[in-house]
Formats: sequence, C-alpha cells, structure tokens
Amino acid sequence: MFLLQLCVMASLTWSKTSNIITDQSSLLAFKSSLTSIDNPNNPLSNWSISSSPCNWIGVTCNIRHGRVRSLNLGDMGLEGNISPQLGNLSFLVKLHLGGNNFHGELPKELAQLRRLKLLNLSFNEFDGEVPAWIGEFSEVQYLNFRSNNLSGVIPSSISNLSRLETLDWSRNLIGGNIPHEIGRLKNLKMLIIQYNKLSGTIPNTISNLSSIEALSLVFNTLSGGIPKEMGDLPMLRIMYLGNNRLSGFVPSTIFNSTVLEEIDLADNNLSGTIPSNICHGLPKLVVFYINNNNFSGQIPSIWHQCKELRLLQLSGFEGGYISSDIGNMTNLQYLYLVGNNLEGEIPSSLLYNMPSLQIVNIGHNRLHGNLPQEMCHNLPLLEDFGSTGNQLEGSIPRSISNCTSLKRLQLGINSLTGFLPKEIGNLEMLEVLSLAGNLLSGPIPSNIFNISTLTRMFLGSNSFSGLLPPNIGSGFTNLERLTLTENQLTGTLPKSMFNASKLNYLELDLNEFGGEISSAIGNLTNLIQLSLDGNDLNGLIPSTINKLEGLQRFGLSNNRFHGSIVDEICQIRGLSELYLAHNMFSGLVPGCLGNRTSLRRLDLSFNKLISHVPSSLWSLKDIIEVDLSSNVLSGRIPIEISNLRALALLNLSRNQFSGNIPTTISGLLTLVNLSLAHNKLQGPIPESLGSLISLEFLDLSQNYLSGVIPKSLESLVNLKYINLSYNLLHGEIPNGGPFKNFTAESFLMNEDLCGKPQLQVHPCKEGKRKRLTKDMLLLKCLLPLMLAVILVVSCIVFLKRKRDYVGDSTNRDLLNLDSLIRISYYELLEGTNGFDESNLLGKGSVGSVYKGILSSGKIVAVKIFNLDLEEALRSFDTECTAICNLRHRNLIKIIGCCSNVDFKSLIMEFMPNGSLERWLYSYNYCLDVLQRLTIMIEVASAVEYLHHGSPTPVVHCDVKPSNVLLDENMVAHLSDFGIAKLLEYGSKGVVSRNGDVYSYGIMLMEMFTRKRPTDDMFVQGLSLKDWVRKSTPNSIMNILDANLLQGDNQNIGDILSPMSSIFELALNCCSDLPESRINMTDVVVILNKIKVKVMQDGKVGHHKLNNY
Repeated sequence: MFLLQLCVMASLTWSKTSNIITDQSSLLAFKSSLTSIDNPNNPLSNWSISSSPCNWIGVTCNIRHGRVRSLNLGDMGLEGNISPQLGNLSFLVKLHLGGNNFHGELPKELAQLRRLKLLNLSFNEFDGEVPAWIGEFSEVQYLNFRSNNLSGVIPSSISNLSRLETLDWSRNLIGGNIPHEIGRLKNLKMLIIQYNKLSGTIPNTISNLSSIEALSLVFNTLSGGIPKEMGDLPMLRIMYLGNNRLSGFVPSTIFNSTVLEEIDLADNNLSGTIPSNICHGLPKLVVFYINNNNFSGQIPSIWHQCKELRLLQLSGFEGGYISSDIGNMTNLQYLYLVGNNLEGEIPSSLLYNMPSLQIVNIGHNRLHGNLPQEMCHNLPLLEDFGSTGNQLEGSIPRSISNCTSLKRLQLGINSLTGFLPKEIGNLEMLEVLSLAGNLLSGPIPSNIFNISTLTRMFLGSNSFSGLLPPNIGSGFTNLERLTLTENQLTGTLPKSMFNASKLNYLELDLNEFGGEISSAIGNLTNLIQLSLDGNDLNGLIPSTINKLEGLQRFGLSNNRFHGSIVDEICQIRGLSELYLAHNMFSGLVPGCLGNRTSLRRLDLSFNKLISHVPSSLWSLKDIIEVDLSSNVLSGRIPIEISNLRALALLNLSRNQFSGNIPTTISGLLTLVNLSLAHNKLQGPIPESLGSLISLEFLDLSQNYLSGVIPKSLESLVNLKYINLSYNLLHGEIPNGGPFKNFTAESFLMNEDLCGKPQLQVHPCKEGKRKRLTKDMLLLKCLLPLMLAVILVVSCIVFLKRKRDYVGDSTNRDLLNLDSLIRISYYELLEGTNGFDESNLLGKGSVGSVYKGILSSGKIVAVKIFNLDLEEALRSFDTECTAICNLRHRNLIKIIGCCSNVDFKSLIMEFMPNGSLERWLYSYNYCLDVLQRLTIMIEVASAVEYLHHGSPTPVVHCDVKPSNVLLDENMVAHLSDFGIAKLLEYGSKGVVSRNGDVYSYGIMLMEMFTRKRPTDDMFVQGLSLKDWVRKSTPNSIMNILDANLLQGDNQNIGDILSPMSSIFELALNCCSDLPESRINMTDVVVILNKIKVKVMQDGKVGHHKLNNY
C-alpha cells in the first residue's frame, strides 16, 4: 500500500512538472516573438529557464495545480506579434496585454483558452477581422479590444458568450450590422462599440439585455429609429447613440425612465419635441446631449427641476428663454445652448451661485439686456463663458474678476459699451479673451497685458483708444494671437511687444499708431501674419524682417513708410501676400521678388517707385494679383507677361509704360481685372484681348492707342466695365455682346469713333448701309419660300399634336404620381403671377425656376421645362423617376408634378437661402469652418443615401455647389436630378457611383479654397485638384480661403490640422483610378470625426464614454 501511494505521488509530481514545462515553453515562445526583448529595460528580463514561470514578472500560477492562471503584462511597452503557442496555457483565466504595441492578426490558437474569463487586448495595433472563434470563450466575462485596427463584422458567434458582462470594442474599424444574436447576452452590463463603422439599424433584440447598464454606439453610421423597447431596459443608466444617422421620434419610454442617468442623442436626424415634464420622467438625469438634430418647438424651461443634471447640450431649437430658476441647478457643470434663437435676458441666477458650473456657452442666440452686475458671486470652477453673437448691451461687470478659474471669456459680436474693467487683469488663468465686434471704448487696462496664460486676445472692431503699455510683450509669454484691429489706439509700437516670441498673428491694422517699427520685430520668428495697414507708421522697413521666415502675410499699406523696399523681404521664405500700397517708398521694385515663388498677391501701388519692372517678376507663374499702379514705372510691357498663368488682377495704371500692348497678354485666361490706364501705350488694341474669357473689368483709358476697337471684344461675355476714353481710336464701336450695355462715358474723347446715337458719336458711313440693302433684297426673295415651307411643317405638327392632345385625359391637370398633391396648371399660373419675371429664381439648361404661392398659402419653387428642347423632356422624366421615390432630409423634396402635352413642371420645396454657390462666392456672406463642414457632411449624407440607402441606387451625375440648396436653417438639400442615372445591381455600364465621389471631392476642395474648378487660374494643365495636391499637407495656407482665417475666434493651429485632413479626403475622392476612390459611407464618417475635432478645438466639448 505504501508503495502504491508513493507511485501515485511520484506520478502527480511528474505530471505537475510536465505541465509547468509546457507553460514555460509557451511563455518563452511568446517572449521570443517580441521585438522589444533586446531593450535593456526589458520588463521580462527574469523570464528564463533558470527559474520557475510562477516567479516570472506578470505571471501568476494556480496554487493547486501549479499551472499558469494569470498573465498580466499591461502597459509594459511590449512590441511584436502574439505567439500562437500562447494558446497552450490551458489553465489561463486572465490575459491582460493592453497598453502595448502588439500588432498583426490574433492567432486562432487563442480559442483553446477555454477557461479564460478576462481578455484585455486594448490600446494595441492588432489588425485583421474580428475572429469568429471568439465564440469559443464560453467562460469569458470581460472582453476588451478598445483602440486597435480590427475590421470585419461582429460575428454571430458572440451569442455563445453567455457569461459576458463587459464588451468594449470601441475605436476600431468594425463595420456591418449589429447582429440580432447580441440579444442573447443576458449577463451583459456594458456594451461599448463607439467610434467604428457600424451601419444598419439597432436591432430590437437589444431590448433583451436585461442586465445592461451602459450602452455606447456613438460615432458610427447607424440609421433607422431608436427601438422603443430600449426605454424599458431596467438597469440602463448610460445610453450614448450620438453622431449616427438615426431618425424618427425619440420613443417616449426614453423620457420616462427611473434609472437613466446619461443620454447622448446628438448629431443625428431625430425629430419631434422634448416633453415639458422631462425632469419628472428622468429623475436621475445627469448628462443630456441632443444638439444638432431636427427637433422642433421651443426649449423647455423646466431644466431646474432636473436636480441631478450636470451636463446639458441643446441646439437647433426654435426659441424659448433661459428660466431664472436655472440657478437652482447646483450640480450643473456644463451648459451648451448655442444657436437656439433664445430670447430675453441672461438671468442673474445663472452666473451668481452655481458652485459646480465649469462651462457655459449661450452664443448665437437673440439674448439681450445687460450682463448680471453681480455675476461670478460663487462660481469657483467656471472655466469657459461664451455669449458670442447675441444682442447684449451695457458694460462688462467688474465682478467678473471673481470667476478666478476662468480660462476663456468670449463675448464678441454684441453691443457692449463702456470701459473694459481692469479687474479682468486679475484673471490669472485666462487663456482666451474675445471681445471683438462691440462698442467698448477707453484705454485697454495695462494689467490685461500681464496675463501670462493668455494665448489669444481678440479686441478688434471696438473704439479703444490711448497708448499700449511700454511693457506689453513682457507678460505675453504664451500669446499666439493678438488682434487689436479697427480701434483708435495711438502712440508708437512698444519695443517690448516684440518679446512675445510665440506670436503667430499680430493684427494692429486700422488704428492710429505712429513712429517707426523697431528692429526687435525680428524676434517674432513664429509670426505667420503681420498686419499694420491703415496706421500712421513711418520710417524704414527694418532689415531684421528677414528673420520672420514663416511669415505669410505682410501688410504695411496706408502708412507713411519711405526709403527703398529692402531686399530682406525676399528672404522671407513663406511670403504669400505683400501689401505696401499707399506709402512713400522710392527706388526700384526689388528684382529678388521674382525668386519668391510662394508669392500670390503683390500690391506696391501709390508709391514713388521708378524705372522698369524687373524681368524676374514676370516669371511668378502662380501669382494671383499684381498691383503696381500709381508709381513712376516705365519701359515696355514684356511679352513674358503670359507666364503669369494664374493672374486674376493686373493693375499697371498711372505709370509711364510705353510701346504696344503685347499680343501674348491673351495667355492670361484667368484674368478678371485689367487696368493699363494713364500710361503712354500706343498702337492698336490687340485682337487677342478677345481671348480673355474671364475678363470683367477693362480700363485702357488715357493712352495713345489707335486703330479700331476689335470686334473680338464682343466675345467677352463676362465684361461688365470698359473704359477706352481719351485715346486715338476710330471706326465703328462694336454693338454685340457686352457692348449693348456700355454708355458714352466708355468711349469719350477719341479720334473718329462712330456707332449708335446713344453713345454720343456720329453714325457710321453709308457704305455699310448699301451692304444692308443688298441683304434686305436677298431676304425679300427668300422669305416667301421660307414661309411656304414653315406653313406645311406647321400643319403636320398641328394635326399630330391635336391627336395627342385629345388622347391626353388629364388636359392641363396634374399627373398624379403616387403621393404627390394635385395642382392645376391654372393654380400655378396664378401663384406665379403668370410666370412673371419678378418671380424668376433662376434659369438652367432645360428650363426656368419660379417662386410661387399655392392657394393654400404654401411657398414653393416651380421648375418649368422648356419643351422645345429634347433634353428637357428627358430631364423631366429622369427627375420624376429618380427623386419622387426618394426620402432623405438632405434631398430636395418634390411636392407635385404638373404634366400634359404642352406643359411640364415639378413643384418643389422652396429654399429661402438659395444655393450654396451664392453663399460661397458672394461678398455679402461668409460661411465659417463649422458651417462649411456641416454642409459638406449633409451633402455627403445625401449622396451616400443615393448610392447605398435608396431602394434603387442612384447616381446623381451633377454634384456641385449650384445644385445644393439651403433652407431657412441653412440645412443643405441636394437638388437637380435632371441627368441622374438609376443603377441596377451588377450593372457594368459606364455610369457608376465613383463619378459622384469624384465630383464630391472636387466640391469639397471648392468649399474650403473658394475656387471654382473653372477658375481662371486653372490653365495650361493646372487644375483645382493639382493645386490642392501640391499644397497638401505642407502649404495649406496657400490654398485655404482667406475668409476662414479672419474673425475673432480662430486659431491657426486649430484650423490647419482639420483642413489638412479635409483636403486629403478630397484627394482620396478624386483618385485617378475610379475603383481606388473612397465610398461615401466612409466619407461621412471621416467628416464627422473631423467635425468633432474642430468643435473640440473650438472648446465645444463632447462627453465620451472613456472611463469604462
């Protein structure tokens, strides 16, 4: 018996030893697969055969069996692939490899770890598809793949994980639908799959997750409605569904839950209203985000009843007011009510005694009245207060200094008056001070310039006066942007100002500064823009300007500088815009400017520059504007002028140029404005000027030009102004094209011009009349014959159309297409006042669009097709077929369709804000970055729906700004389906979705460069796409619409990074190989992520579930 026991013990000892050797071999194989094991600080240095694995770092063994039970190697800086032999650790219960640099696919051998309860592979670089064998982990309770590059779909085998409590697969590339099988995970408490590519609808089976406490699916492309059963989940505390494409009403059960604490529904297409008793229905509400949806009605004013509410974010509502009871929300930390048309005054309770409040942004509403004088009584944590774009009046309260934690104060674009309180200088943590666009006056308190934490200060467009303090730059150790534009500041620029070495933007234009610029300006080596225009500065340009190598805009116009234009300017490598106009500079135009190939705009007008224009200047092939007017420049205009292929403006007027106008000027196909007036030019006006197809302004007056006015100028269809007066011209004044609109002032004081009496010249000679008589005689002979032919043809057409007319049972009534309303032709006739020209909205290639009012009072747009054009009939049929069955918030909605033999029209929604093209290119409007990005997301959503979401895929074929219409809320609607194509699955035709993707990419470039693809600068092989490609990512400033860099709330660092991402996306859309182009689903996802980045940089927060 003793021998038997001894044998059994020996056998067990041998078995343990054998098994631990198996584990040891597996772990050493794992170690050998790492690429970081040679690191002297390698955390696995004690993993060797000289010791038991149970003593190794990160390894825990089971006491009973002596096998490896836990492997915890999180956050150790390990790198490499996972060895397949790790699957041999058959007793492993916990595997934690998170926070390292593992990569490659997950080995299928891991499926052998049947005892595994915890698997954490988060924050690595694993790729490949989510493996189907994940369902083998029947014991697993915690599964975390967060922040990797896993793709594919969620496998249905996930339903086998019946013990799973936590699933976190956020920030990967997982797509496809959420499988219905997920509803079988009855023990699941946390489901987090945010920041992926999930699509389709939220399955109703998710309501079976009876243990679920936290659900986050934000930043996917989920569509459809929110399952009404979700509100009945008994344990659900956190529900984040924001930044998807969800639509429909929010189920009432969501607003009636005794357990829900955090709700994020922002950035979807949800509609309906918010119940007035929401706080009663959600007694534990802590976080509530529903901004950027389609909710209607006013904002409820009962939020003070939500006693636990901490974060509230609402936008896009139709009005309301901020209740005075809001001060009772003592737990409130974050309040975002931007863009809700709120009225009334800011209640004093909001900014008086709310000890938890950290961020308040109530900008872009219609709030009025004064800021509460006792504000900041007890706001110890307030970091951000924004009320930009309201109608606030009165002074800024001195009590604002009690908000000692304030980092951002943004009150721009209001009507605030009075002095700037010096108490603001006591805000020692302030980073952004934005008060531009008010009526503030008096001196700027000197202590404000000592706030060392300030990074951006916007005080422009006020009435500040007085001197800048002599130590202004000493305290600005972190200042990046200083904008004091358009005030009444005086005195010299203190030398200490140039000690603020981190400055990117220094904007002091339109003030009354005098004196010279100190040579210390060379200290500002990070400067991107220097604007000193419109002051009373004098002296010389300091030679130290050459140290500003990153400077892109240099403006000294409208001052009293003198001396020569120093060559050191040419050493500024990034210089794009140089404005030195209206000074007293003398000497030569620096020849070295021709070497500055980055130069885009050059204005040296109204100075005392002499001699010839250096030949090197005519080699700047990418320059857009050149203004050398009102100097004493002489010589001939060289033939090399044709090199300036991107030129839009050339002004050489009021100089002493002589000789002929070179015929090579015809190569400037992008030229819009040409002025050569008040010179000594002679010879004829070149016929080749008729090739300048983009020309709008032409002034050749006050020269010695002779000969006739070329008939070729009649082809300049865009020409709006011409001045040929005070020359030696003779002959007939052309009367075609734009000349129909010109008056006598354009042709005064010439030698012998003739033409129409209204031009105040004598009639042309009789010879022309004789030729006209011969023409009339020929016409009289041919006319009877032509009339006979027309009569026969008319009879045939009449008989045919009469037969067709009788067969048309609808006569002049509506062709009722399914759900479209019935409207008669006569109602349209009356509603448009007989299609009067005063109601004309625009003309296109197939017809016209009129504004109309139906008998119901509804304002509509009526598109009438020109039936004389065959393509108009095709366009009508196409639009009816393509759009009548489509439903999307970003597509134009067809209301009705009036059709008979003689008349065809579509009745559509009226878009009061007109086309995107109007907003993009008008000088009266300016869309900011966020508006442009939002519009492009909406257009992308529309195209994505056409390609992937409609019953039959549709290719639009004409995506461009003029076909994007904006409603009263500036929401974009894609229109004009006249040449759209319906696709069949499996079709191999020429038309494909890739064409729309390409057009969208071009439009995306156009949106942020404000350059049409047909812009005059794009000639001789240069296209918009090429221009963007050459400038991305290192020269974004050269192509970005300058309007986006103006204003009081932009930081260059905040703009350039997302702009680079946008242009890279646009180039991906425009890949030369159609099959290589990105699809519109991915475009929408990427743009939404960029939008979040832009909003975050603009301090618009978005709560994320990152702590689970």
